[in-house]
Amino acid sequence: MNEKRIGTKCVQGGYTPGNGEPRQIPIIQSTTFKYATSEEMGKLFDLEASGYFYSRLQNPTCDTVAAKICELEGGSAAMLTCSGQSANFFAVFNLATAGDHIVASSAIYGGTFNLFAVTMAKMGIEFTFVAPDCSEEELEKAFRPNTKAVFGETIANPALRVLDIERFAAAAHAHGVPLIIDNTFATPAHCRPFEWGADIVTHSTTKYMDGHGAAVGGCIVDSGKFDWMAHADKYPGLCTPDESYHGITYAERFGQGGAYITKATAQLMRDLGATPAPQSAFLLNLGLESLHVRMKRHAENGLAVAKFLQNHEKITWVRFPELEGDVDYELAKKYMPDGTCGVVSFGVKGGRKAAEAFMKHLKIAAIETHVADARTCCLHPASATHRQMNDEQLLAAGVSPDLVRYSCGLEDAQDLIEDLAQALDAID
Repeated sequence: MNEKRIGTKCVQGGYTPGNGEPRQIPIIQSTTFKYATSEEMGKLFDLEASGYFYSRLQNPTCDTVAAKICELEGGSAAMLTCSGQSANFFAVFNLATAGDHIVASSAIYGGTFNLFAVTMAKMGIEFTFVAPDCSEEELEKAFRPNTKAVFGETIANPALRVLDIERFAAAAHAHGVPLIIDNTFATPAHCRPFEWGADIVTHSTTKYMDGHGAAVGGCIVDSGKFDWMAHADKYPGLCTPDESYHGITYAERFGQGGAYITKATAQLMRDLGATPAPQSAFLLNLGLESLHVRMKRHAENGLAVAKFLQNHEKITWVRFPELEGDVDYELAKKYMPDGTCGVVSFGVKGGRKAAEAFMKHLKIAAIETHVADARTCCLHPASATHRQMNDEQLLAAGVSPDLVRYSCGLEDAQDLIEDLAQALDAID
């Protein structure tokens, strides 16, 4: 049989029940697992056998759902985390330690920017931020001898800039480092970054993958394509013995396709415990089963709303990658020909105060610190998710004080447009 299409993978990927076994994935709500002998358990601790001994490291329900996301992205291995933030932290920290350096797009989620620029900086990891449309000279200048990775978002939250994945992948590989892509907004239903040269993909599964505001979560997927041993001097954590885990050299024992995720599990999840709950993984899987259907509707609603706002006298600007004339329209068509997402960013005439007043009059869209949900919601990032940034940092991230992030849900597009219209009419 040919490679299954994305819709089939969403519904049936990661789990094939045997005769008489549960059709839905079982929730293994257990912290521990029983073994008959210490020798059997010892093999698990030595990574000489596969299995489970403590759910802080791995759990069967979580691994089943990770396997589905891995299949959706076309990767070699994957792991769930308890949040998207922990996924991005693990993805970078699995490669970089104190004294190392990362190149990152400046157009990224405010929480990720703060994680990198503040928290991880305290750990001795330095970040250089470059605009997604920076010149070749600016991009080249950002790299250093101690650079360990490049990081970006497929569609930036909330700036909605589309990253030229091929371009950033080529720059990363020219310097012998992997490209990490946060694919939260596009999801593998609309973009598969590995097909464009990315090496590692992360997700906040809390967003479209869950899709119903039910469970916080994250995921990391390895493409299995980056040759760690070819750059062994840059990645001693993967290519030299780990004395905290019985002297295992991950790249030798688990190969190009398994080393990265095994190290993240055996080291980072072991020590930091950003563990997803089996119940949360179960709920995530329910969302994944309809991901391909929902993403189509989200994108259709987003385009309809963007077209309406584009022509409204009280709107100063609109950002939506599929909107003809958008600065990233051609990139969106290249990387996401079947649609992007349901998030529209726009500015209300009158600035910050007008934006906040407009949001108070919305009846269908709720003001929430959330995005990418079945229910329409909106946010004023400068006073919420990005309020830790100064004006210069806000502008670098593509977040102006008047920006409203409007996340189209699955409601009827005309109802959303009518709600927007009455809210705009209500402000001076």
